[in-house]
Amino acid sequence: MNYLVSIITPCYNSQYFITNTVESVIQQTYENWELLIIDDGSKDDSKNIIAHYSNKDPRIKLISLEKNQGPAHARNIGIEMARGRFIAFLDSDDLWNRNKLETQINFMLKNNIPFSFTSYQKIKNDGNPVGKTVIAPKILNYTDLLKSCPIGCLTVVYDQSKIGKHYMPDFLKAQDYALWLKILKTGINAIGIEENLAFYRIRKSSISRNKLFKAYFQWKIYRKQEKISLTKSLYLMFFYTFYGFKKMIK
Repeated sequence: MNYLVSIITPCYNSQYFITNTVESVIQQTYENWELLIIDDGSKDDSKNIIAHYSNKDPRIKLISLEKNQGPAHARNIGIEMARGRFIAFLDSDDLWNRNKLETQINFMLKNNIPFSFTSYQKIKNDGNPVGKTVIAPKILNYTDLLKSCPIGCLTVVYDQSKIGKHYMPDFLKAQDYALWLKILKTGINAIGIEENLAFYRIRKSSISRNKLFKAYFQWKIYRKQEKISLTKSLYLMFFYTFYGFKKMIK
């Protein structure tokens, strides 16, 4: 069955990358998709570039916000507007392999999976590989995810016909991780596809590169969202730090 996939793309000042991102969707071998690009008050030429594509391809839709309100807010607007059975995520500077959707949707339908993710490769600002590939484990449950998050937002697809629409908490950072926890806490497992199907761009200006900032939001999720005790939160932060150190060494 050829079900509609809704792709959620928040965009803020991505004029140098958004063209390649959109092209990686247009070139998908799976063609039944809608690309919802939420321009989050960009000050550069991003909105004009997106408008050019939306005027050419009716599957591409521009949602323009007057002022910047952050990626969680932008993604949630896209999720609310999504018409597809499947919801996927792709940020405005990241890329997909041509067979990403076809491989993942077929895998989910064949195995009756409501939530999946894939391996992905890290690339530099210029698109050249960093040499690091994040390998998706075969299965993750809620407890696994509390200790470490190998799920790249750009690789996730969930089936809203099975689990409903889920929205991201309005955090400045790690809102995607917070959402995965909310979903897996219901008893659903995240199923990984080991094949590398996406490319995550590491930008020097990215908030995610600030390790202390990430750790702060990790702690906030444990304590404020998940309501985990102080003792257990300290225990989980040990694992978070340990796995983060292992990633740095690799």
